[in-house]
Amino acid sequence: MSSPATPATVDPADAAWIDPALVAQIRSDLLDHPGPLTEAAVAAAVRRSGRVLGSAALPELVARLTAQLSGAGPLQPLLDRPGVTDVFVNGPRDVWADFGDGLVPVPLSLGAESDVRALAVRLAASGGRRLDDSSPLVDVRLPDGIRVNAVIPPLSGEVTVLSFRIPRPLAFGLEDLVRDGFVPAPLVTLIAEAVSRRANLLISGGTGSGKTVLLGAILSAAPERHRLLIVEDSRELAVAHPHVVQLSARQANVEGVGEVQLTTLVRNALRMRPDRLVVGEVRGAEVRDMLTALNTGHEGGCATIHANTCAAVPARLEALGALAGMSAAAVHAQTATAIDLLLHIRRDAAGPGRRGIAEVAVPVLVDDRVRTQPVWDRDAGFHPDGVAALQRTFAAKAPS
Repeated sequence: MSSPATPATVDPADAAWIDPALVAQIRSDLLDHPGPLTEAAVAAAVRRSGRVLGSAALPELVARLTAQLSGAGPLQPLLDRPGVTDVFVNGPRDVWADFGDGLVPVPLSLGAESDVRALAVRLAASGGRRLDDSSPLVDVRLPDGIRVNAVIPPLSGEVTVLSFRIPRPLAFGLEDLVRDGFVPAPLVTLIAEAVSRRANLLISGGTGSGKTVLLGAILSAAPERHRLLIVEDSRELAVAHPHVVQLSARQANVEGVGEVQLTTLVRNALRMRPDRLVVGEVRGAEVRDMLTALNTGHEGGCATIHANTCAAVPARLEALGALAGMSAAAVHAQTATAIDLLLHIRRDAAGPGRRGIAEVAVPVLVDDRVRTQPVWDRDAGFHPDGVAALQRTFAAKAPS
């Protein structure tokens, strides 16, 4: 989704780096006065530092210091900006952000490399993970839902690299995506009927293309009486629906125990009587359990998958099935009867920097292998043969 009101760059004053000496002084003072890290505690530490500030400047300094000490440091104002979806740190003075219209550089300094690494270590710890020479990369979900990936040298060269994925707090409906151009108007009726007929949908696309956004909008259109069971590696889906149960996987803790994998969650979800089973992203052995579920009476299922085109999805499923010990023949046979419709999203599909649905296809079994038959694409519109195949699929499913 685009955010026209958001400027392409960020004013450095919005997220200025606080004097490191002051941060160190405040941190030392707070250690001498233990207690909850609140803005009131930081304000008291600032007063004890002897810093003379006006009544208007004090709240701003306190807010920034609190972010430096407990949040994402100087990145916190950027992460809090409306419309931002991704923030990337490639070095202390190499910061990029995506406000919905593609990546743009942000004029922001994070201090020295040691400051960036210290920030990465602290963020990893807040997510219950360790980041050091023995564990030089980490992927964690912070308490506020932001997903952080961090890599430290020497794996990342000479600088610490951070990647932030910011979840959307509000769910979008199909009408919102139509207005934005993400969903072309000719596809609205098709998608609505797919939801009504409880067709099993698979959404493909690259990283950050908007798969989760589209999936959330589609699920929001499901009948209110349906119970949605959503399984995700990290909770990202926002769905405007009255009956949603969301399960998320858990990584092992610092001691290497406590891991709960997606495969376990998918199997457990089937025991929770879902009307629609949703796998946020299929990227491993859980593909076996998903295909099995969609072949055993669980209709209206949805999932997303990384793939370059609709035509590339069968090969991608075959590769994931191999991770689960499935033969290629088994993957193709299961896919042909489990998946009813493919929706592919591509960046720049709706214009430069704008994401959207690029093509729609149906999987068909040809010589024991799944092939994709185009139903619609942005260049040619609807394909009569693909439309006829989709209508046959819909005809075999009673409206919910």
